[in-house]
Amino acid sequence: MNTTSAAVAGAATFLWLGMVLAISFLEAPLKFRAPGVTIPIGLGIGRMVFRALNLVEAALAVIVVAAVATAAPSTTVVTFTAITLAVLGGQLAVVRPRLNRRSDAVLAGEDPARHRSRAHLHYVALELVKVLSLLTLGCAVLAR
Repeated sequence: MNTTSAAVAGAATFLWLGMVLAISFLEAPLKFRAPGVTIPIGLGIGRMVFRALNLVEAALAVIVVAAVATAAPSTTVVTFTAITLAVLGGQLAVVRPRLNRRSDAVLAGEDPARHRSRAHLHYVALELVKVLSLLTLGCAVLAR
C-alpha cells in the first residue's frame, strides 16, 4: 500500500478499534453498575450510544474501504477488511434488530429475567471477532 493510503486506513482502523473497545467493553457493562441506573434507563442509554457508534463505524468502514481500494493492498489487508465488514454487517443486519426487539419488550414492561435472550452473547462474540480483525488489519496496513 502507498504511504498515504496506509496512514489513512491505519488511523481509521485504530480509531474504530478504540471506539469499539471503549463503548462495548467499558461503557456498556459499567452503565448498569452506576447508582440509580435501572434496566430501562440503561437500555435507553445503550440504544442511543450503540446507534451513534454504529453510524460512526459505518463511516469509518467507508474510509477504510476507500483507503484500501486506492492502494495495492496485500491479501492480508483485503481479507481482514472483508472480515471486519462482514462482522459489522452481521451485527447491524441480524443481531441489532434482535437486540432492539428485546429492549422494546423490556421497555414495554416485560420482565428481563423471564425470557433470556442470547442476542447479547452473539453481539459480544462478534465484537471480539471484530476487535481481533481490526487489530490485525491496522497492523497489516501499517506494516507495508
